[in-house]
Amino acid sequence: MTEHLGYWMRLVSNHVSFAFARRLEGMDVTVAEWVMLRELYATGPLAPNRLAGRMGMTRGAISKLADRLVAKALVTRSDDPKDGRAHSLALSEAGALLVPELARLADENDAAAFGCLTPDERAQIDRILKKVAAAQGLKGSPLT
Repeated sequence: MTEHLGYWMRLVSNHVSFAFARRLEGMDVTVAEWVMLRELYATGPLAPNRLAGRMGMTRGAISKLADRLVAKALVTRSDDPKDGRAHSLALSEAGALLVPELARLADENDAAAFGCLTPDERAQIDRILKKVAAAQGLKGSPLT
């Protein structure tokens, strides 16, 4: 088993992901919520179906995430004036202020996990993983 590359990738991935989830607990945000906040921070307001496509999630999953973030006052819902059935999601002021702090935690998590690597080694791993992801047609955000 330990001769498989997938074993080592999963071992490291789990460690990095769980460490980040623990860091986020103190901010009352889950990893999935962080991904949505980061996406809205980068794009501005989006319709839920567009956000679902960008994140590689179902519209139902996006709706549940949005409900939680609206309840936490980090995201707002706005009705589309042209289509009463449609709406968009956007960061609230509190959400926009929180994203840079969460990004700092993500950077700290990466530094803690990968600080043992040289910049060249990090660049190689980054390039290789992106190549594998592209070859497999992987898109969206890794949430599980």
